Amino acid sequence: MNQFSIFTSHMDTNCQNPERHCIGCEFKSPLFYFLTTDELNLVEKNKITVHFKKGETIRKQGTYMSHVISVNSGLAKLYLEGIEQRNAIIRIVKPTNFIGGPGIYLDQRHHFTITALMDTTICFIDVAVFTDIIDKNKIFAHEFMKDFSKNILSVYNRLLILTQKQMPGRMADTLLYLFDEIFESNSFSMHLSRQDISELSGMSKDSAIKILREFQHDGIIHLTENQMKLLDPEKLNMISKTG
Repeated sequence: MNQFSIFTSHMDTNCQNPERHCIGCEFKSPLFYFLTTDELNLVEKNKITVHFKKGETIRKQGTYMSHVISVNSGLAKLYLEGIEQRNAIIRIVKPTNFIGGPGIYLDQRHHFTITALMDTTICFIDVAVFTDIIDKNKIFAHEFMKDFSKNILSVYNRLLILTQKQMPGRMADTLLYLFDEIFESNSFSMHLSRQDISELSGMSKDSAIKILREFQHDGIIHLTENQMKLLDPEKLNMISKTG
């Protein structure tokens, strides 16, 4: 069983318990292992845990950033809201991922919307407490910047793909991202809608559905309403490279 399956199929009730302390919570971000006991106690006193149903908005683009976010269980999407309801998904967030953003230091605003793709548990940590810890804990600050930089590079790479590849290549990259990085499996339940996949791939929903059907017809994937399976990873990788 992969890491994502462990977090989604066996949600620890202790993590959902507000009495559960950050020190003993196995669902906290790996970044928090760089905090001292006193700092974890400070986070504990200044965080709240909230459970979101599938489809609920966790944070809205443009709203005030009062807290930073740690994902304990479930799955969420980060997306930029475009013109005429045309959105661009920039990242899928799975358990133990941390969500910050440029607004922490820039303008205290959320620059993307975060929505639950399935039932999701979130810890909200007071942003003032978080920045104070960054100022005092150099190791944590260093690891936070590494994580933030890694996510920014991922967005840059996806932007390059969207501007230089044809639609089949963009779809292939999107599916490889889902299979390899998010679900870490050649099969996953369809928590994402066709619209989500199209917004990850930078194309219309109709175009996304058409290419998915072509991939299925060519024996690359098997797609149902509830599940997607990767049947021919070599062919999908080839489309990604030549797309």
